[in-house]
Amino acid sequence: MSTTTVKQSNPVYPIMVSIGVCHLINDTMQAVIPAMFPLLERDLGLTFTQLGLISFVLNMVASLLQPAVGFMTDRKPFPYALPLGMVSSFIGLTMLILAGEYWMILVSVLFLGLGSAIFHPEGSRVSFMAAGNKRGLAQSIYQVGGNSGQALAPLLSAFIILPFGMYGVSVILIFTSIGIFLLTKISMWYKRQLEAEKRSKIKKMLISSLPPLTKKQVGMALLVLLFIIFARSFYVTNITSFYVFYLSEQYGMSVERGQLFIFIFMAVGVVGTFFGGPLSDRFGRKNIILLSVIAPIPFCLALPFVPLPAVLVLLIIIGLLIMVSFTVTVVYAQELVPSKIGTMAGLTVGVAFGMGAIGSVVIGILIDKMGIHFTMNAISVLTLLLLVAFFLPRDRVGD
Repeated sequence: MSTTTVKQSNPVYPIMVSIGVCHLINDTMQAVIPAMFPLLERDLGLTFTQLGLISFVLNMVASLLQPAVGFMTDRKPFPYALPLGMVSSFIGLTMLILAGEYWMILVSVLFLGLGSAIFHPEGSRVSFMAAGNKRGLAQSIYQVGGNSGQALAPLLSAFIILPFGMYGVSVILIFTSIGIFLLTKISMWYKRQLEAEKRSKIKKMLISSLPPLTKKQVGMALLVLLFIIFARSFYVTNITSFYVFYLSEQYGMSVERGQLFIFIFMAVGVVGTFFGGPLSDRFGRKNIILLSVIAPIPFCLALPFVPLPAVLVLLIIIGLLIMVSFTVTVVYAQELVPSKIGTMAGLTVGVAFGMGAIGSVVIGILIDKMGIHFTMNAISVLTLLLLVAFFLPRDRVGD
């Protein structure tokens, strides 16, 4: 598949950082949902299946709509979709705070999912437009913002949501308002960039590091990539949403302390996410994906069986390694189809959300039916599917 090359512009660091901060705010709102699981299980008596369904609704709305939003904005960009998406999330979070029944919680997460679906492909496009010749760095800053927001979930649960309930959740609305303001400013810059491109009649496109591929090769590579995202998302969802219950049952750990373990897992994941992009610029996309998804497998298999002092060590190793590929899979997909930046961002991140959604329901049902010990072992074995990464086409970087 041929690609179009254009002159590389200088990076616009204020926009790169600002969209990363907005990604942090957006994903913090999404992270409120799993952070509330211990509260909902404690106060409303919800089953693990019901908790999984909440996550399913949130993430399926986001996953199904993200590729569609990316496709539409590839054809006709809509800069002000960004603040409108966060307004939808603001409405959803407000409804969640006021929700008194289970069905109201499901409706509120619909709005949160819609806001996320609008934000992610357009946020990725802004990151690309601001990147200039720092493509890997820009995408890493953007994804680090999102993963940092997700990493805040255990801290929100331990220090805000569990002690203060819905009053604690309402504090996040302040940060959401700041996000709407920042995204409005970013949208103004975005609109000016589109107008400048229109005047110059030069459309900014990604320069791919992949060799020319046939449509069939591109399709197969995308299938392998999405399979990797599927297995990775299942495992990460298991740790972030349900492992705290395993820590409580297996080791007698308090929920608050268990949430700190999950926070550390996610925090080191943020570090891995940041370095993934620059490392792939230097050593190749496939090489870094292989490192990220193959190296953690032995540690994932061992995690359910180790004594408590080793648990945190393994969580740090797994979290650091497995999230290195998060940025790289997005960039790899965009380089497979360089004319569809938004669509590929929406597809890869959307699949990650979707697999997290399906994973939440499946894992919740498994815990209810088979017990938490069986489920932790089964999801650990699932990581063997990540071996399909060997079938990805090799890119020219790092050869």
